[in-house]
Amino acid sequence: MGFEGQYIHYHSGYDSSMEKDRLTGPVFQLPSGLDPTLRDLTLSMLKMATHYNALEAFVEVQSRAEYGAVSHALCAAIRKLLKDYLILVAQLETQLVNNPSFTLHLLHLHTMPTSQCLAQLYSLGQELLRRNGLLDQDLDESIDDFDDVDNILEQLKEGGDLVPGAMSSKKICKGGNVLRLLTERLATFSGDPTTKTLLEKLLREASRPYMTMLNEWLHHGGIKDPHAEFLVKEQKWIKREKLEEDYTDEYWEKRYTIRENEVPPQLDSVRDKVLLAGKYLNVVRECGGVDISKAVKDVPKTLDDPRFLENVNAAYTYANASLLNLLLTKNSLTTRFRSLKHYFFLDRSDFFSYFLELGASELRKPAKSVNENKLQSLLDLVLRQPGSIAAQDPFKEDVKVRMNKIGLTKWLMQVVSVSGIDQDNPEAAIEKYQAPQTQGGDDEKDIAGFDALELDYSVPFPLSLVISRKTVLRYQLIFRHLLSLRHLEHLLVTAWLDQNKVLGWRHKSTDRRLELWKRRAWNLRAKMLVFVQQLLYFCTAEVIEPNWQNLMDRVNGTDADGSEVTVNGTKQVNRTVDELMQDHVDFLDTCLKECMLTQAKLLKVCHGVSTFFWRSNTNGNSDSFQVDDLLYHVRIMDCLVACTGFGDG
Repeated sequence: MGFEGQYIHYHSGYDSSMEKDRLTGPVFQLPSGLDPTLRDLTLSMLKMATHYNALEAFVEVQSRAEYGAVSHALCAAIRKLLKDYLILVAQLETQLVNNPSFTLHLLHLHTMPTSQCLAQLYSLGQELLRRNGLLDQDLDESIDDFDDVDNILEQLKEGGDLVPGAMSSKKICKGGNVLRLLTERLATFSGDPTTKTLLEKLLREASRPYMTMLNEWLHHGGIKDPHAEFLVKEQKWIKREKLEEDYTDEYWEKRYTIRENEVPPQLDSVRDKVLLAGKYLNVVRECGGVDISKAVKDVPKTLDDPRFLENVNAAYTYANASLLNLLLTKNSLTTRFRSLKHYFFLDRSDFFSYFLELGASELRKPAKSVNENKLQSLLDLVLRQPGSIAAQDPFKEDVKVRMNKIGLTKWLMQVVSVSGIDQDNPEAAIEKYQAPQTQGGDDEKDIAGFDALELDYSVPFPLSLVISRKTVLRYQLIFRHLLSLRHLEHLLVTAWLDQNKVLGWRHKSTDRRLELWKRRAWNLRAKMLVFVQQLLYFCTAEVIEPNWQNLMDRVNGTDADGSEVTVNGTKQVNRTVDELMQDHVDFLDTCLKECMLTQAKLLKVCHGVSTFFWRSNTNGNSDSFQVDDLLYHVRIMDCLVACTGFGDG
């Protein structure tokens, strides 16, 4: 039991008041002159007393709050084994008192199994204490402790994990780390049946609180982790309310993350499924779709349960199907997609043409002088026009008018130049680049309302996970591109009408050279119009529409060959919500790329052509349009058409 006796004493260097000495255990001294055989026999049994004392101190220290529930459960299991040891000591004492033939050799034989058990527990305890910095460790491990400064700074920055022990200056081995240590030792001693049985028991008991947290996360989407030892970390400062104004997907990407050091080996292969299952259910729970008061029954309680992986897979499948059902059925995700298509891709956009007509006088002004409230009122009026496609749209209240002070081409050129990429990876450019701040410089003050006009779209939770601010930004870029083409088309048609009102254009001149120039001017405008119309047709009919249909096929699951899952009577295709989100982003990135909005060279060409069209039609609508300018424009257009092939036939 670790007490001193008449002949056996502590080593002079042992100090019971020092925690480190108590954790390593006392070393006992025997009187000199003792028979060598008895000395060796006694010293081997005294190791049990050393181990027992050290384990008692270990249980006392590791039961502190900062070491977490897993360590507490492990200490409880060790405490039971120490009680069994005390029972054995009492039984041996009874034998010593009542059995005259009970010798030191018999005592040694009776204690050998327990001695091996205590030795294994002692070895495990010493390793845990070293990892917790309570005992001396190797130099390399000590140096590694300085790496934890980065983690502490990150925790302070994000405001998370401010729990006892989380902000200490040393690393703490707890939670999944403790389970990993037990699993590794179990694999190491798998050839020793006695040790294997002991470690299996310890792992089983230590994993119970961890499994409780895991089941709560898998089946309710909640985290009950007061000691920050679960593999999933929650950033509570990230609220879903921020989604309405935040241009990042922090709620989905950063609110729940994996603690790399707290993942038990048993969960290594399914860690992503565990994270996603809880994330999916958490969203459903916040929308009132999960009854958190309902207790989870018939689930694995320990890591060695044969149903362990089956439980994870089943929870993941159910959570995925529940969130898909919430998005596609209850929140009408496909209807939202169609609404976005109407407004941002100008699909069946009779209402928008009417809006541009009504707001033309306002949109001709410089962007800084445009009255957004007036434009918003005009848009609301148009959207409620009886007979319009938009009049039947239940989400028309979510469409807002905005004026962007940065021109589309300038914005996109800055994206390409800052990101250092070109057309091969448009997603990386938009993900990393933030919209430039409007400084009101000389190069921005002349941007017209038509060039600055963009739409915004309010998306409620949980649809904002799929239609996030990043995806709305992509919609806005495509919308501004299509709007610029539509506006150019309108300018060209209007210029033709204006020319017909001028007497010099309508009547044939006696000067053959002038008449030839006039004919070439008519041809120039026709080619301009055909060029713009074909480019607009290419972007809508050959880029957006096929990719849109592919997206709808993916959303509806018509191209999926997997099985189906039924949730509340609704069949769901066996695919994940993250795949759905990625499909949506891929669709928009493909449209951006194929509409030539991610390639620096093509951006410059398109901008040059648009500028040329705009200048030739704003300066040439009257008699002030000079013949030399006309001839110059005709030659440029001939070269452009010859190079691009637009306008042929």
